[in-house]
Amino acid sequence: MNLPKFVEIIEVGPRDGLQNEAKLIPTDKKVELINLLSQTGIKRMEATSFVSPKHVPQMADASEVLRRIDRVEGVQYMTLIPNLKGYELSKEQGVDSIALFVAASETFNQRNVRMPIAESMKQLAKVVEDAKSNNTFVRFDISTAFCCPFERAVPVDNVLRVVKELESLEVDEIVVCDTIGRANPKQVYEVFSEILNLNTRAKITGHFHDTYGLSKANTIAALQAGVAAFDASIGGLGGCPFAPGAAGNDSTEDLVFMLHEMGIETGIDLTKLLQCVDLIKGVTERDLTGHISKIENLVI
Repeated sequence: MNLPKFVEIIEVGPRDGLQNEAKLIPTDKKVELINLLSQTGIKRMEATSFVSPKHVPQMADASEVLRRIDRVEGVQYMTLIPNLKGYELSKEQGVDSIALFVAASETFNQRNVRMPIAESMKQLAKVVEDAKSNNTFVRFDISTAFCCPFERAVPVDNVLRVVKELESLEVDEIVVCDTIGRANPKQVYEVFSEILNLNTRAKITGHFHDTYGLSKANTIAALQAGVAAFDASIGGLGGCPFAPGAAGNDSTEDLVFMLHEMGIETGIDLTKLLQCVDLIKGVTERDLTGHISKIENLVI
């Protein structure tokens, strides 16, 4: 197997992991989680998002979270931004790393942000231009890059078209997302191979959901294609509020454990990571007990 020696894990739990929780998570616990994650060896994470509190009430305390976290030198705290208004709010908090998003599926983009892909790109291009002029790191997610809950299979040409447009905007990172967890390893290998053949300046990152239990298999397929950076969420939490049937993200602790067992370094302390799982287990309504114990037994 052609595998990298080191894989970067980007933690998305504080944002993507918590945004779909029905029970409001106290701001204190969000801050505590981010601070604890900052001590695990994780170097990049999505801390929160400036989205509509009406549609995503879990993120209504974004400004307070950013004000209260203990920023560790060398750790990048990213904020998801849906539009120019969100970007202005992030600037007020001194955010220097933002995440934007667009779908590869027209129907999903319409359901998510109520506009066509072309209009999304036109508006977000202005955000990218301003952000780059202010030395802000720009990460860009391509949602539904493999399958759409409304259109089903998404043609790879749709994805490549968006990648090329993002590359022309000179974004720093492009995240290719299996938003509803419907991708399969063969498809993942083929899509990422075609993307990597473009030789983008932007870093290419994978983002998998575990709806059908395929996230690890898809990760292996992406690794073999040449991807060496992946999003993951503590405790496997997550799910898109606008994607019917989307289950949680690939769990950070599971992914780190698997990679370490394969002899691939991540720079992350698994024991400290499990402390983060214990913390989040106490504030969510999901049963993570079996999920945790299986790994702890192997670690011991």
